[in-house]
Amino acid sequence: MEQQGLNERELRAWRAFFEMQALLRARIEQQLQSSGLSSADYSVLAVLSEAHGGRLRPYELSRMAGWEKSRLHHQLTRMSTRGLITRERCGSRGMYAVITAKGLAVLKEAAPGHAQEVRRLFIDRLTPEQLDQLAEISTTILDTLQGGPGASRRSVPASRST
Repeated sequence: MEQQGLNERELRAWRAFFEMQALLRARIEQQLQSSGLSSADYSVLAVLSEAHGGRLRPYELSRMAGWEKSRLHHQLTRMSTRGLITRERCGSRGMYAVITAKGLAVLKEAAPGHAQEVRRLFIDRLTPEQLDQLAEISTTILDTLQGGPGASRRSVPASRST
């Protein structure tokens, strides 16, 4: 017989995680807004800035961001209106999302403050061992969410020099 509900330990862990994630997202969003970006803007710009030539096909971008096609379409439309990205034709029916010089400049301006806030609210609150544990836990959950049960495990480096 399957267990129903969560026991006290499980509920405590789930609620703490859920509340931490919500508050962390809200604080990061506030910090990014001071740079004129939303977290969605920042995510798209960061992914595009790391892509070869600063361009990706929308299906690649949606896969990397974990977004539905409709959400990405609306986000790209808003960003295009603001001059952060452009859309370029690829073949007869395809399209690329391309980071603009303005988008790259805005990202470069926002990145130091964003990194400082992530460090202040998150990184500096954990030991190196806790960061490794969190990366491992997150990878376990992500593997299940992205690939279903039995998905292969991704390798998570024990440390990064950045």
